Amino acid sequence: MGIRKRHDDGETQGRGTAGRSRHEALLDGAAQPDETVHASRRIRPQRFADYIGQTALKRKLEVFVTAARQRAEPLDHVLLHGPPGLGKTTMANILANELDVQIHVTSGPAIEHKGVLAGHLTALQERDVLFIDEIHRLTPTVEESLYSAMEDGRIDIPVGEGTRARTMNFDLAPFTLIGATTRTALLSGPLRDRFQILEGIEFYNDEELAAIVQRTANILGFPVREAGAREIGRRSRGTPRIAIRLTRRVRDFAQVAGCTEIEASDARAALDDLGIDREGLDAVDRRLLTMIFEQFSGGPVGIDALAASLGEPRDTLEGVYEPFLLQRGFLLRTHRGRMGTRKAAKHLGVPMPRSSRRGGADDGQEQLDL
Repeated sequence: MGIRKRHDDGETQGRGTAGRSRHEALLDGAAQPDETVHASRRIRPQRFADYIGQTALKRKLEVFVTAARQRAEPLDHVLLHGPPGLGKTTMANILANELDVQIHVTSGPAIEHKGVLAGHLTALQERDVLFIDEIHRLTPTVEESLYSAMEDGRIDIPVGEGTRARTMNFDLAPFTLIGATTRTALLSGPLRDRFQILEGIEFYNDEELAAIVQRTANILGFPVREAGAREIGRRSRGTPRIAIRLTRRVRDFAQVAGCTEIEASDARAALDDLGIDREGLDAVDRRLLTMIFEQFSGGPVGIDALAASLGEPRDTLEGVYEPFLLQRGFLLRTHRGRMGTRKAAKHLGVPMPRSSRRGGADDGQEQLDL
């Protein structure tokens, strides 16, 4: 007998295996293995037409791609920057697909020395794309070797040691380098200046995230009502990766509860159980803000002190948590340190410290730490 399912009329019933829809097969755990694997792969958009959000960025990139194809030239080198999970890797794959070329994927930490870089570059065919994620983590020696590859289409590799050392020059096929970084400030000026296209990917609004939730749910074969999609989107921190992850987890809760689709009440209950509040803050966000108010009187407090108190790496706080809290007005970053805002105090239900009120932490404006 199949699992018991909740229907719109409130009636529950057992279902046999004959004549089931693909959705019912998924509920019964009898989905075909290739379908579930391919569903996960299809979640990542492959073309501009499938990519939701970032309208201005897509419009510009479509122009650049069309122009490059008309000239039968490789696309100029591209640097994509923005917080994690916003779609930099996805956009790199889309660019390769729209250019109708192969993409070779690696990351900054994986390119340990010049030889590894040479291996990637010499494997490229004409107009191929080399995608380097976390490009800010390239070592200085590897980065210097990349300069000549980007500008002159060649790479110089030293061979041998001592008096017998010599340099071998390799001519490269014309290619496009796409770099992705979450920490633009860590890129050296010479490397950044060698990219002809520099574009940032911004946080998504709630409507765009709701559309991503609906698309994801449809691919997974577990439909979501519009109100349910809005609820998940609103709590996704402006980030598609989180929206997709939460859609999967809410689906799990709904499936075990015997639902046939995700309604707003299902989404709210599941997200509350997951510890995601109505503003999209998770447990670490709330701990960070609460600590600023309760232990540091609302701030200012240095990022190193926060990291030590929370037991989280500084890079994690700066790269994962701070961007969203700054963008949503829960946190200020000043030359003296981090400060909680009046909005954060109200959300947490804690009093606004008098020192923070004097410091201007209720003005809702980000003051960058230069």
